[in-house]
Amino acid sequence: MRTLINATLIAAVLASPLAWAQDGSPVGLWKTIDDSSGKPTALIRITENHGELTGKIEKLFRAPDEDQNPKCQLCTDARKDQPILGMTIVSGLKKTGDEYTGGEILDPKNGKVYKSKLTVRDGGKKVEVRGFIGMPMFGRSQVWLRQE
Repeated sequence: MRTLINATLIAAVLASPLAWAQDGSPVGLWKTIDDSSGKPTALIRITENHGELTGKIEKLFRAPDEDQNPKCQLCTDARKDQPILGMTIVSGLKKTGDEYTGGEILDPKNGKVYKSKLTVRDGGKKVEVRGFIGMPMFGRSQVWLRQE
């Protein structure tokens, strides 16, 4: 009986990331793709705490000749000159209907912070992240790919 209970608990723990993906939650690990080159740029870990999403850079995909631990030199807030690796770049997103809105996203390349919204696509396999100034129509979107 104890073996059955342990096996059930282990199965539940192992299946939990799958459950997130199937229910369309944005919680998990996401690969970002550069708009112009089409190459991966980073892995972002999105977590949820009290209904609010946060995203941190977990890995950077950098060429061997590039700085492997760059700092956000163009940031103008508390993140100025801080390492980009481990940096929170998505914050404040809360579920509103089928989207997550009301948050902000930092572009570490230019140091600018934009309003943001996030929409889960393809049953949780992709998220569309939109950064904008003022209204969502004045911005740009990226599609991130689930990695787990």
